[in-house]
Amino acid sequence: MARPDKAAAVEELAGLFRESNAAVLTEYRGLTVAQLKTLRRSLSGNASYAVVKNTLTAIAAKEAGIEGLDADLKGPSAIAFITGDPVDAAKGLRDFAKANPQLIIKSGVLDGKALSAADINKLADLESREVLLAKTAGAVKATIAKAAYLFVAAPSKTVRTIDALREKQASAEAAA
Repeated sequence: MARPDKAAAVEELAGLFRESNAAVLTEYRGLTVAQLKTLRRSLSGNASYAVVKNTLTAIAAKEAGIEGLDADLKGPSAIAFITGDPVDAAKGLRDFAKANPQLIIKSGVLDGKALSAADINKLADLESREVLLAKTAGAVKATIAKAAYLFVAAPSKTVRTIDALREKQASAEAAA
């Protein structure tokens, strides 16, 4: 029978998996407490970073319906549970890993789908949600402006043609 403290830990981890948009599994071997504190502080707006026990995490992931993390749950593991923008959190983890090579990004989960370390790096290369939304809005605005121009172009051309015909007729009558 499971001990109550382990059952509570599994339930807490399962709740974190359910509440988060994404989760990134890392290995923190060799990082100091101060470095981990810095990492937590840099992720504080988008994610929470917690050191986890591998067996309890595997059980919690299964309970939450998350698959794909079991193979990487070896060695000292920590998970960033992302509740904000996954791109910002992935950038934060990638940048911290560049500055501190002891942090190794193993794998992750985004909206229930397993991600490899390469996928997380690709996610970090994306622009933020706000930038992507601004670009989309600009493209939509440009399309609407182009459509408005096309709707106005035909009647405008017709008016210019009629004016040219009137001028031609007026000059022909003046010459005659």
